[in-house]
Amino acid sequence: MRILLSNDDGYFAPGLAVLAEALAPLGEITVVAPERDRSGASNSLTLDRPLSLSRAANGFFYLNGTPTDCVHTAVTGLLDIEPDIVVSGINSGSNMGDDTLYSGTVAAATEGYLLGIPAIAVSLVSKKFAHYATAGRVARELVERLVREPLSEPVLLNVNVPDLPYESLAGTEITRLGRRHKAQPVVPGTNPRGETVYWVGPAGEAREAGPGTDFNALERGAVSVTPLQVDLTHERQVGELRGWLRG
Repeated sequence: MRILLSNDDGYFAPGLAVLAEALAPLGEITVVAPERDRSGASNSLTLDRPLSLSRAANGFFYLNGTPTDCVHTAVTGLLDIEPDIVVSGINSGSNMGDDTLYSGTVAAATEGYLLGIPAIAVSLVSKKFAHYATAGRVARELVERLVREPLSEPVLLNVNVPDLPYESLAGTEITRLGRRHKAQPVVPGTNPRGETVYWVGPAGEAREAGPGTDFNALERGAVSVTPLQVDLTHERQVGELRGWLRG
């Protein structure tokens, strides 16, 4: 099996190294990741300049672009053979609810999905990041399951793993995305020239976090697996808008 790995924390991130080690027994691993932290890059492609590919001492490739650039470049030109699966992560921090719209980790997996390849995004939910190995083991088990029992439709899975020893996990749950409250205000500051600058404020707290959501699963120490899709069409408004335009 040919496995393409990427992330948004950069090729040097500890979670990526753990993921590569965890999946190595399953097949041929190729890593193409950003040269620096590109968290929050979402699904952006670099179209205003050429991209440069380099190779680190550990064999990982890195690109001076976004997570989406990395997967797109690997699948459409860098690799001689199309990968069987794309796995993105292990992200240092959660990607739940509204976070998925901004996440570079999810974006890397989404690009694989858009190119017709099964894809998984894996995140470790914590601020201490003590148990990357747990997330690596969860990722390996999911890939093994997909190989044994392929799903009937294209797969894009968003996986969030509690920062716990593997034996302490409260199982794995199939979830839906929760919702957050409105983001907190921007944080103003002053640069060395005395000019006002702004930092994007923290994400809001969980607003919709009831049973069945990713937030709820993580709160109880369970792994959250959320199947995602890319179709943004608001189907329920299609008919209403047709009448609205005719009126």
